[in-house]
Amino acid sequence: MSVLRPFRATDMFKFNNVNLDVWTETYGISFYLSYLSRWPDLCCVQQAPSGRMMGYILGKAEGSGAEWHGHVTALTVAPEYRRLSLARKMMDLLEFVSDEIYRGFFVDLYVRCANYVAIDMYEKLGYSVYRRVREYYGSLGVGKGGRDEEDAFGPDMRKPLSRDPGRRSVRPNGRDIIVSAHDVP
Repeated sequence: MSVLRPFRATDMFKFNNVNLDVWTETYGISFYLSYLSRWPDLCCVQQAPSGRMMGYILGKAEGSGAEWHGHVTALTVAPEYRRLSLARKMMDLLEFVSDEIYRGFFVDLYVRCANYVAIDMYEKLGYSVYRRVREYYGSLGVGKGGRDEEDAFGPDMRKPLSRDPGRRSVRPNGRDIIVSAHDVP
């Protein structure tokens, strides 16, 4: 059993067990605080009855016109709590808020190409690859020479929401569309 609740600033003192995972991007305190102040309804945590943090999601609303959407900036579950559908519950909440409150056309996210488990999970949740972004993660300065050679491409995955009944925000051949990280706003 766990509790899905809003992410609080004090949670940053409790999430080392979640953030020390190899797939998790860790940001500076000001980054987390900016999300909590601008999009508090798109940031939540899963907490165990003991109070231990099990996972969290950070999201935002961005874009304009038909590109107005919810974005998953970070979704992570501590390794010892995986395969309990916690990520699905957090994604369901973010999608609901993006659809009903922000009235977005779709939800998007980026994931490392080598993270097959996450890609499979997102596909099961209804996401599809919209495009592959060359050196999306390479700009983070990991790997040899400042590039992340394992993840030369980062798939941009999308799921249409109720405002997009014609599914214009997705495409069937997204894996074949390759763009530079500089071309992504």
